[in-house]
Amino acid sequence: MTYQKTNFPGIAGHQLVMDQGGEGSQPILFIHGWTCRRDYWVPQMADLARDYRVAALDLSGHGESESEGRTDWSVTGLADDVTAALEALGAEDAVLVGHSMGGTVALEAAARTDVVRAVVLVDTFVLPYGDLSEADAQGIETPFHEDFAAAMAGLVDNATGSAMDESTRVRLKREMAAADTAWALPLWRDLLRWSPEPAFGALEAPVHAINGDLIPEPARQRCAGRVTEWHMPGTGHFPQMEMPEAFNRKLREVLAAL
Repeated sequence: MTYQKTNFPGIAGHQLVMDQGGEGSQPILFIHGWTCRRDYWVPQMADLARDYRVAALDLSGHGESESEGRTDWSVTGLADDVTAALEALGAEDAVLVGHSMGGTVALEAAARTDVVRAVVLVDTFVLPYGDLSEADAQGIETPFHEDFAAAMAGLVDNATGSAMDESTRVRLKREMAAADTAWALPLWRDLLRWSPEPAFGALEAPVHAINGDLIPEPARQRCAGRVTEWHMPGTGHFPQMEMPEAFNRKLREVLAAL
């Protein structure tokens, strides 16, 4: 499948980049996680493009999207990238699929627009957002200030399951550690202190979650009654990369249930 690379302006006037294509009419926008990039969705784009209109976005500073001019490095700020992408796509009933931090951004974007049909979170609540104490948040944040590359390597090792191909694990460590800390660190700080409550309160679209084995019980309790959960046993924090074929089947199940 050949995709069209689309450049479009973000809220700060900087250029954002996404790939789009596919044979169907239902738009699906894939949103990556913190320090990740749009090509982490390649297996999903290739599979779903047969039946859906698919797009994958590089959030500000990530991948090929620019960071110049943006000063708001927050989850709510990055939601502006998603609404800009939806406008560039001309989407009216999009499904947002967000991995990890990308899920938090998807929730915020869906809460402020009426063109989102549903949100699919992919292992987003691996951290108990809204329940982290300041001491806990600082404890998670500090190692990245002390040695960003080493902390990132530890994050990837701890977050990926045994199903992850070793070459992919090495790639994640290299590419995620290459993020510009000028935006990666303030964004990490904000993410650790983000609460889903305002977005949940404003959301009208249904929310589904495809989760691996790492979601903590407090996060499950917070999402109970708000999120329909789909479990992928045997996977860690990157189920779409650890077991891409099984993940694609699960995502198709979710989409069929909407």
